[in-house]
Parts: sequence; C-alpha cells; structure tokens
Amino acid sequence: MPNPTAIIQARMASSRLPGKVMKEICGKPMLAWVADRARQAKAIDSILVATTLDPSDDVIASFCALSGIPIFRGDPLDVLDRYYQAALRNNADPVIRLTADCPLIDPSLIDSMVGMFSEMNVDFIANRLPPPFQRTYPIGLDIEICSFQALASAWQLAKEPFEREHVMPYIYTHKDQFNIHVVNAERDYGNLRWTVDTPQDLEFIKKVIEHMHCRLDFSWHDVLKLVQDHPELSKINAGTRHKTLHDVDDRMTDKD
Repeated sequence: MPNPTAIIQARMASSRLPGKVMKEICGKPMLAWVADRARQAKAIDSILVATTLDPSDDVIASFCALSGIPIFRGDPLDVLDRYYQAALRNNADPVIRLTADCPLIDPSLIDSMVGMFSEMNVDFIANRLPPPFQRTYPIGLDIEICSFQALASAWQLAKEPFEREHVMPYIYTHKDQFNIHVVNAERDYGNLRWTVDTPQDLEFIKKVIEHMHCRLDFSWHDVLKLVQDHPELSKINAGTRHKTLHDVDDRMTDKD
C-alpha cells in the first residue's frame, strides 16, 4: 500500500550558518515554513522530520513535539542511514526527501513530481542533481523521490562518505541498477539561489517571504516573478557558493 511520506532533513550543526533551521522568518522557524508548505501538498500522506541524536538537536525535537510533527532521531553524519531508518519505521513508500533549509519549497511541484513518479514507474525522480550535474530549477526547490526498495538498496550498498551524507547519490550515480528520471523546468533557472546556507541567504529568503505578506500560499512562479521584477533581491546572496556532490562534513571522513 503506497504511503508517500515527506522526510525533512534537519539539524542545528550547519557549518556555514549554525542553527539555521530554527532561524525565524515572519515569526516562525524556517523548519516550520518547510513543514507547513509540505503539508499543503495533496499527494503526501504524511510528513516527518529526520534529525540527529546529538544533544544540540534537542531543540528541533522539542519544536516538533509542540507542533505535532512526527520525528525520527538518528546518526548525525550517516544521513542515508537516518533516512532509511526513518522510512522503515514509518512504512514510507515512496520517500520524498526535503531539506529544512528550503522554505520556498512548492507543494504543487511536490504533487506534480509524486504523480510523475507513480505514472512513470521509476525508482528515483528528482528536479535537480548537485554539481557537477546541470540543473534547471532554482536551488531551494529541491525534491528527490525514491521507492523504499531503492533506498534500502542504497543503504545496503553505498560505501563512500558522500553517498552516506547526501542520501541519494548512490542511486543516481548507478544508472545501471536503478530507473531514474530528472525533471527539468520549462526554462533554465538553475542559477537562482533560493536556499539558506549563509546569513545572506537568510536575508534574501526573509525579504521574499515578507514581499509575500508572510502567506503560505504562494508558488515558485510567484517568487520567480518577484525576483524578475526586483533584481536587487537576487544580488543579496549572489556571491554564495553552492555545495557540490562531493562536499562532506570532515567528521564523516574521520569515522573509524
């Protein structure tokens, strides 16, 4: 029985902006924006937050408890294991991977991609792959969907640190083993940066959501029109470098 479940990856120990997932935007934490926007997706049966067992993430657990958001706590560095264990315990299938630093995530885009995943009968579908792959959707609308079976295979077979930390690379770099599909936007907007890794990113997101009068019901096309009408907004975080496929937490490579 299908159980489309959005698992939101969240932790406090961000290298470039510690505590970013609990930074306030229009009076509520960024994590709440991601969860509330994901909840608007009609194709999702449930959402949960996957955080770590590190004491620094107790604040995330407390927030989720107060907000009625199911939570799973797992390995701080092996995020693939964290996703697998969360999915296993919640009978998630397919698994929709979201991250807590993307508060502009679009519920209608989630719906569209879950529909395509089902209709195309693939193992994995995404609207972006990290550099060096090309992307056409703005950074910050990132959605990856896989079957539980594919996730379980990756969990069992992935050995490289970047495969464990970034969850899905084993799947999309082993095209001989999995049926994958990448969704492209109608035009190339891959240079637009709508995610939060730095203080400048956070400032940009705050201004965008304030322009939307702190509403939840805006689409990514509304944001696109906003930044096209106000090009000065995109200059706020234009100098931020996006992480690549092989960027990993130093602690991951130091593990015994």
